[in-house]
Order: sequence, then structure tokens, then C-alpha cells
Amino acid sequence: MASKPSIRTYRLTDHAKFEMRRRQVSEAEVAQVLDEPAEIESVRIGRKIYQSKVKWGDPPEDYLLRVIVDTDRKPPEVVSAYRTSKIRKYWKGK
Repeated sequence: MASKPSIRTYRLTDHAKFEMRRRQVSEAEVAQVLDEPAEIESVRIGRKIYQSKVKWGDPPEDYLLRVIVDTDRKPPEVVSAYRTSKIRKYWKGK
């Protein structure tokens, strides 16, 4: 089975940094999803969403961490990142 392409070198845009702070998403969490994505969704040419299921909160609950990346840049640029409880809406399960 082929592994999903990972991203280890990337740049965080100012918008991504702002949204990550606001949404309490750490750079370590983003790096983990980019390194080992459970799923990758192509949004349009040059933009992909890397996502993985994560536990978050107290008590821990299931969330989906989605990282939006412009892959047509060198290095790729993280545009935004967020957690959502709407796993069924976005999870393809492949």
C-alpha cells in the first residue's frame, strides 16, 4: 500500500499563525498532520487539505484537525488550520 505524501518543510503564513493562535492549534499539531496525514483532499489545483483525527479537550473528545496547504509553492505554505467536531462531514474514510 502506498503511503500518503508528507510535508516536512513548509512555511506558516501570517494568516495561518493568527488563526492557529485563535483556535488553539499548536504548530506541533500541524506538523504532525502534515508529516502523517490520515487523508489528503484536493480542493483545487495547488491547494490541498491534510487531515487527521485527534483527541482534544478535557475530557478528550474526537475532532478532525484540518490543515489547508498551498502545495504549488516552494516551500508549501500553510494557509490555515482548524479543529472540527464535524468528522462525518469531512472524513472520507479511505
